[in-house]
Amino acid sequence: MLKWIDMPPVWLAGALALAWWQSTALGMGLSFGPVWADLLGGMLVGGGLLLIALALFEMRRHRTTVIPHQEADRLVTSGIFKRSRNPIYLGDSLILTGMILYWDAVLALPLVPILVWILEKRFIEPEEARLRRKFVAGFTRYAQETRRWL
Repeated sequence: MLKWIDMPPVWLAGALALAWWQSTALGMGLSFGPVWADLLGGMLVGGGLLLIALALFEMRRHRTTVIPHQEADRLVTSGIFKRSRNPIYLGDSLILTGMILYWDAVLALPLVPILVWILEKRFIEPEEARLRRKFVAGFTRYAQETRRWL
């Protein structure tokens, strides 16, 4: 059961809940500014959702799992995965950043690097270790050609 709770969307939802709580309960009169933060926040959320959708489409097209704790059937290096080894996690980070801007949750900004650190330690590093073991030469070449985040 804990394996299904320890999933990236749950961590993202927790960070979003903390950011929203900070903006409503502990706003302290801080603000990013009028319109630009809403616009940039919306663009970041939209970009994050697009990245996630493109990654899910590519993984489904290759018939491999999107569940972080499961063994991948194939190494996906096409589509959005040509640009980033972790577009879903990048999308999660963009969504959190965008919502923090949109909600004017200034004090919640440290949640972004915290979420990135959690995603790296709990999901990315174990996933890449499994991929490295299963697709030895293919993953080594892919990791040399494609950056982890951008």
